Amino acid sequence: MTPYKNIATAGASSRTAKIFRSLILLCFVILIGTSGYMIIEKWGFTDAFYMTIITITTVGFGEIHQVSEIGRLFTVILIFMGMGIIAYTLGIVAQAMVELQVMSIVGRKKLGLKIKSIKDHYIICGYGRIGRIIARELKLQGIPILVIDNNPDSQQELEHNEIAYFINDATNEDVLIEGGVERAKGLVAVVSSDSDNLFITMTARGISPALFILARADEERTQKKLVRAGANRVVMPYLIGGRKMAHTIVKPAVTDFLELSAYDKNVDLMLEELPVRDNSELKGVSLVDSQIRKELDVIIVAIRKKEGTMTFNPSAGTIIETGDTLIALGQSKDIKKLHSLLGR
Repeated sequence: MTPYKNIATAGASSRTAKIFRSLILLCFVILIGTSGYMIIEKWGFTDAFYMTIITITTVGFGEIHQVSEIGRLFTVILIFMGMGIIAYTLGIVAQAMVELQVMSIVGRKKLGLKIKSIKDHYIICGYGRIGRIIARELKLQGIPILVIDNNPDSQQELEHNEIAYFINDATNEDVLIEGGVERAKGLVAVVSSDSDNLFITMTARGISPALFILARADEERTQKKLVRAGANRVVMPYLIGGRKMAHTIVKPAVTDFLELSAYDKNVDLMLEELPVRDNSELKGVSLVDSQIRKELDVIIVAIRKKEGTMTFNPSAGTIIETGDTLIALGQSKDIKKLHSLLGR
């Protein structure tokens, strides 16, 4: 948690405690007033309670019954007590409102500075069900993100999760530019409308030709249009979900294995893609000579060559080259060792 958030949380707790104390004092005064009139003037509860309320609020309605001399003295004391407590309560509420406004202004200023300085980030257009999952996963990986969403209801959640955001229309070219699309590493278009995702893709590609763009499509006919518009990858959530459900029925063991290796944080098993850098110790070495399987207990499931071709279950004689990406399966500590061997 950031220092700013710690201060905000402490301030909120302090304000709540003060307001709670003032309300307790106010209830205590009302209880004293009601009990006093019931004892001194022998009134019923309703009359005593009503007289207490109009007295401490100084509305000036007058006495509901004839009040004795002791009752009038009690009323004077009650007025001073009530006015003091009400003034204190209103002061606390006013202070809380001012502090919240100041914190909001400071928070927006800090957010603006964060957005201006952000680079090599991913812009997530749309903060619906899919956008939330993407934002959460990227944030867990430490990848800088900026969310653009046109729903004001998303603001509170985004601020709570400390995610940089714009509440605006992602199809607007000026909004994408303000979000640093020219400095961004990638853009994810996951708004609810295929046509909006298409327009976002076209706009972003026109601004930044080298930008990686991942787009969502609900219909198969939109997939080709998104690719032609400049999307590097197109994902169809309904198609993927349907296939996964079918595979769960047909191949439950395979589905469980993939789920555990790729997504389950409680299992120390990782399915990772590891790029081969120019300074790699294994550059130009065959898989069998690299001793990856023997020394690190890591299985190389596939190798994606730098030209884009994918070799599944590569043979022992396959040469590891710069620009390759190894798809590796193993325990996290072994994957990290292999990552170091492949260069930084």
